[in-house]
Amino acid sequence: MIRDVIVVEDEQGQQREFGIEGLFEMNDQSYVLLASDEDTMLMKVEGEGDDQELVGIQDPEELQSLLDAYQLAVDAAPAEEGNGDVQHEPS
Repeated sequence: MIRDVIVVEDEQGQQREFGIEGLFEMNDQSYVLLASDEDTMLMKVEGEGDDQELVGIQDPEELQSLLDAYQLAVDAAPAEEGNGDVQHEPS
């Protein structure tokens, strides 16, 4: 599966590539779930249009609440058929 890639710069100025795993809204705020080979991050999207930036979530309770809500949404949405991720045994 091909997914959008974003470059994130950390506090030390190091740039890393992450795939966008999901975008969702909760409590009138937008969030993005990013994943690389080594890490998964959930970040808040602030701003609008071309002025958007990603901000880390510092509050552990807010982060856990978001992760729980995201997991519930994933569990409730069935996977799309024919997306190339499912391997079938030959008949």
